[in-house]
Amino acid sequence: MTTDPRIELFEGDITALEVDAIVNAANERLAPGGGVCGAIHRAAGPELAAACARLAPCATGGARATPGFKLKARFVIHAVGPVWQGGGNGEPDKLEGAYRAAMRIAADRGCRSIAFPAISTGIYGYPLAPATRIAVATVREELARPGAPERVIFACFGPDVAAAYRQALSPN
Repeated sequence: MTTDPRIELFEGDITALEVDAIVNAANERLAPGGGVCGAIHRAAGPELAAACARLAPCATGGARATPGFKLKARFVIHAVGPVWQGGGNGEPDKLEGAYRAAMRIAADRGCRSIAFPAISTGIYGYPLAPATRIAVATVREELARPGAPERVIFACFGPDVAAAYRQALSPN
């Protein structure tokens, strides 16, 4: 499936993973929201929202880190992906920026493992296939940097997301 043994797919709940950091598909206010963001906030407990409030705002394409609180992960990295507006408003660059920022924060904090959801593909409406291609390409680039995490998991919420990542990760 993947030619890089450092990259894995996981189909299920990102909040259940035992990794150094999980990435939250956050909004600019870093406030609890729906989808994966809401699930992470519920699993981490109310301390997460309080920590996020102290760090907000975060620009689209950027990221911030908080402790994981009640999660198995030591950190939550809140990456702000773009809302899809048709692709002509810098969405690809902003999505790449969110993945790149999350990987660099993980490296700065000495994380050996990190799990990503499919940022911006839920309520933000980013089309799944191009979003997964950007995610995979950006993570592969960042894995070449010194100090990068040794293990990256793409946590897929459903078979359609897993299929898109399998396609993006295929060597063809």
